[in-house]
Amino acid sequence: MRRPAFKLWVMAKLYFYYSAMNAGKTTTLLQSAHNYRERGMRVLIFTPKLDFRAGSGTVASRIGLSAEGLAFERDDDLEAWIRDDIAKHGKLDCVLVDEAQFLTRAQVWQLSEIVDRLRIPVLCYGLRTDFRGELFEGSQYLLAWADELTEIKTICHSGKKATMTVRVDEHGHALQDGPQVEIGGNDRYVSVSRDEYKKVMRGEGRIDPLQQPLPLT
Repeated sequence: MRRPAFKLWVMAKLYFYYSAMNAGKTTTLLQSAHNYRERGMRVLIFTPKLDFRAGSGTVASRIGLSAEGLAFERDDDLEAWIRDDIAKHGKLDCVLVDEAQFLTRAQVWQLSEIVDRLRIPVLCYGLRTDFRGELFEGSQYLLAWADELTEIKTICHSGKKATMTVRVDEHGHALQDGPQVEIGGNDRYVSVSRDEYKKVMRGEGRIDPLQQPLPLT
């Protein structure tokens, strides 16, 4: 007697890949997008409009990889954008979000709807905390609602795992006040361990924000 055929359903999930600064989040996102496209699958990449370091809508990594994405603002309905894209261009296999800490609570919920109702995986990459050690809005709700959480690890100059991010001035001194969002890269932010973060915040010494460029050959 033949067994009935069962359709295999792949479970879509909301993923949050988080880390301190300069851990390779965007590089990992671009690699994931490439893997999907290499298999003939279609993806959408979202990036916050306020991050214009590589040009509005461009997702670029520190090692020279880049891809075009859709630049969103705080008031944009990402679920509506994705549904409209599917109506125009057909089947969508994955959604990826760069700098996901800048999502709003509503936008994280919208992305969860894409997972739960449309069965499309959503991969979010971003910082967990700001330079004061406090959660960003997007990170807060991704930590609360994501199906899977993965830390992308990086290292502190002390040799310990870096879990905190320090914002520094031009003299290498840590800043403890200022707006939560201030776009910058290696020249403004340094990833450190929790122990080093405490020392820097107490004013014990300074740190060099400039990292020597790595050879790519």
